[in-house]
Amino acid sequence: MSYGSYPKYISVAERKAKAEKKIKQLRKKNPALRPIILEGQTLARTWWGKAWNNNLKSYADYSNRIGRGSSYVRHGAVLDLQITPGTIKALVQGSRSKPYEVLIRIAKMKKQNWQIIKKECQSRLSSLPDLLTGKFPKELQEIFMVQGKGLFPTPAEISFDCSCPDWASMCKHIAATLYGVGARLDEDPSLFFILRQAVLEDLVNQAIHDKTASILEADMAMDSKVIADDQLEDLFGISMDDFDLPTIVKDKAKGLRPATQKSPKEPITTTPRDSLQSHLTDTALVAACISDSKSNLSIKDLQKATGFPARKLYGVLSRLKQQGRVLNPAQGIYSRISES
Repeated sequence: MSYGSYPKYISVAERKAKAEKKIKQLRKKNPALRPIILEGQTLARTWWGKAWNNNLKSYADYSNRIGRGSSYVRHGAVLDLQITPGTIKALVQGSRSKPYEVLIRIAKMKKQNWQIIKKECQSRLSSLPDLLTGKFPKELQEIFMVQGKGLFPTPAEISFDCSCPDWASMCKHIAATLYGVGARLDEDPSLFFILRQAVLEDLVNQAIHDKTASILEADMAMDSKVIADDQLEDLFGISMDDFDLPTIVKDKAKGLRPATQKSPKEPITTTPRDSLQSHLTDTALVAACISDSKSNLSIKDLQKATGFPARKLYGVLSRLKQQGRVLNPAQGIYSRISES
């Protein structure tokens, strides 16, 4: 219904309530629905989310149009957003009862640009957790954001389509979806590399190789052929205690002679479950939570179980995925490795 030539005013609360109702309806048929729900009114909180949005707004073609979607994403109108290699699919609630379908395609990262980025990261990036949380030198941030040569796509590398009748090349629903991607990257920055079809680990592999060589060279000069566990923690972001290794192995890793083995006076007992958290390292605790759960866990589930902030969890989960200790069946969802 409209009044004269103006559509009926709908309050923010009404829009949010409408979106929440529709999400509940859609979840009955699609439990894997991934709506964009902002914390407060901020469109993006982390470096990756902000960088995604700033890149889009840095182009004249987009700067005047992308703002059309900001209110939509703030009101919860992006009912579902899925990111796969080179593709973004979304359902966005508009004026009609049935949500509009949005499809956005992002070109694969140019091989030449990717080689340059990897080379720039070799001596400046030390770990995946640092990369995912945006804790890396400002020089790298500037390199990542160079138009046409950095990590982020240009308008020429983005194509989109929406089922709405809006004739504009970028309608409100597409704009809301693009902002929704920024919010999703706040939750899981590794999705950016999936979207751009680039191997995230490539950015640190060479840096790790170079750092390992320098540590070994220094140790060889001291007539030592092992890397101490404190150096391993600095190098890979892991602790020797993350793994259930015999004491003799840990002693060798520290460059120490194994102590004489004595028979224990008391029988060895396992750690009680109620005190498990106090005896596990961060990585082992997250792995144990996932392994002990009979169902898949989300980041929020793991936050409640461990007390860790989301940024820390993404770094730990990245290591666990690399080690093949957990599965990532869906965006932001983690499960144990099947024993069958």
